[in-house]
Amino acid sequence: MVKHGLHISQICDILLQRGIISEEQRQLILTEQDAQRKKLEKIYEISEQTGSTASYEILPSDIIVSLNLTCHENGLEEILTEEKIMREVAEGLGFAFKKIDPLELDLDVVTKTIPKNFAIKNLAVPIAIENGELKVAMVDPLNDELLHDIKRVSNLKITPVVSTKSDIVKLIREFYGFKRSIVLAEQELVSPLVDLGNLEQYAKLKSVTEIESTDKHIKNAVEYLFHYALEQRASDIHIEPKRDSGLVRMRIDGILHNTYSMPRVVHNAVISRIKALSRLNIAEKRRPQDGRLKLQRQDQDAEIRVSTIPVAFGEKAVLRILNSSILFQNLEELGLSPYDLIQFHNFLEHTHGIILVTGPTGSGKTTTLYSALRFLSSPEKNITTVEDPIEMVCEDFNQIAVQSAIDITFSTILRNILRQDPDIIMIGEIRDHETAQHAIQAALTGHLVLSTLHTNDAASSITRLIELGVEPFLISTTLIGIIAQRLVRIVCPHCEETYALSGADLWRLGIDVSFKHEVQLKRGKGCRVCRQTGHLGRQGTFEVLTVTEDIRKLIDQKGAAEAIKKSACQQGMKTLRENAVAKLLKGITTHHEVLRCTTKES
Repeated sequence: MVKHGLHISQICDILLQRGIISEEQRQLILTEQDAQRKKLEKIYEISEQTGSTASYEILPSDIIVSLNLTCHENGLEEILTEEKIMREVAEGLGFAFKKIDPLELDLDVVTKTIPKNFAIKNLAVPIAIENGELKVAMVDPLNDELLHDIKRVSNLKITPVVSTKSDIVKLIREFYGFKRSIVLAEQELVSPLVDLGNLEQYAKLKSVTEIESTDKHIKNAVEYLFHYALEQRASDIHIEPKRDSGLVRMRIDGILHNTYSMPRVVHNAVISRIKALSRLNIAEKRRPQDGRLKLQRQDQDAEIRVSTIPVAFGEKAVLRILNSSILFQNLEELGLSPYDLIQFHNFLEHTHGIILVTGPTGSGKTTTLYSALRFLSSPEKNITTVEDPIEMVCEDFNQIAVQSAIDITFSTILRNILRQDPDIIMIGEIRDHETAQHAIQAALTGHLVLSTLHTNDAASSITRLIELGVEPFLISTTLIGIIAQRLVRIVCPHCEETYALSGADLWRLGIDVSFKHEVQLKRGKGCRVCRQTGHLGRQGTFEVLTVTEDIRKLIDQKGAAEAIKKSACQQGMKTLRENAVAKLLKGITTHHEVLRCTTKES
């Protein structure tokens, strides 16, 4: 067992001095520590036998956390977590605390400085080299013997920072496991004879400990990527070939982050493994291919849409991760204003007609449509969708995938759908005259049709339908309403700060407001949780156009989009920009996001 310089009594004294625990709680910890240690040892023993965890030492912080104590901070009662304990201990001892973010770390620094067994035994990992100093994350910064050993091995000056045991263990598993898989795979792939895996459509992810030593190295590396992407809430994984290497990037909250770099030969094998999992042709490297697979991770399912395409240095793969908890939301959670939510509910109460959702790629249209379909779904209704491709498989709907090779297109399949006695039809996108005509015909014959268009705002959708060759009187007869939308990033609640701006300041920034007085806005300073971006998560901002009698008259007269928009605004419609500004004034988002996602005219 490792002998630490930091004892449980010392930790208790620091927490007591900093007002985190009471004297009664301190006495409880010291009294119960031996009994709790024995309980934890039994739990660890069972976990090791079942293979669900590796062998790590029981620390004082483990014992304190196991007692489920509460602490008071800022007038609120909170559970005393491992992170809270170690953060307070670090500050009490005069050390920096580091919440480890793997996206910030260099794979080689972590894995090449000290061996994995040494890192496991001592719960210490290198996280950065700055100005000739090695920064090491540790649970015990007072362990001078350990610091001396690391200095001797690395031949660098050591700067200890305090981290939690759980963060360090997770980093050891993910980084050393991924690195080992990549290195062994590179060695193995020197030979042309290599098994790239079995054809699978449904893959159940094993736990991180299960994949450390039992599977082929490429399979391990791919599973580490999937684990990490799901943990980080990534929406896309980009695996890109470079001249001498492969680069892995992940899109989190709409922003791409460099994650891993791998040897070129390993990149090719990783692409082949992903193609095999998604039932693509491994031998075909000259043409784009599309596939999908479903992952089960613990009790969470995720659908992954795979697209491969040849680029200058080889094949690039983009994996879109589709999570049912994101695609299927309550309508109240989408980000609609109370007024717009009422309008949307009114749209969905119709039994026939067309509802359009518009916006560019990545603006959240699919989430809005799927959430609406889930809201409408019931045993009494037959819901049929035509998608290119199917975003998320849902048993409540009858979903049809477009397959152009066998002439299953939006327009051709709509003729057959009408013979299937549908109540509600969702068309992935209206792209051409024929699809638009069939959608109109479905609406005229008593069906509720939901679809998307790629236009910048709601009013432009009407102009677009006319450009596709649909008669204005048919549009005015069938169109119920149009929703235009964008996604804005939300201010991180963990590092938000308040600042003041006047109406004049907002005007100079390009945001027109009707007031001149000063308002209190919010922005994120940047923290470990949001990866120093100041944003955490995204929310929709909307423009909801209800087709009223006045709007119908303008459509029949082939009125310009600007005239339709002006009339809608006079009847209560708020534009994308106005709704985004409302979120800004409520402290939900920032003025940078308002300007990025909406134009002045919208």
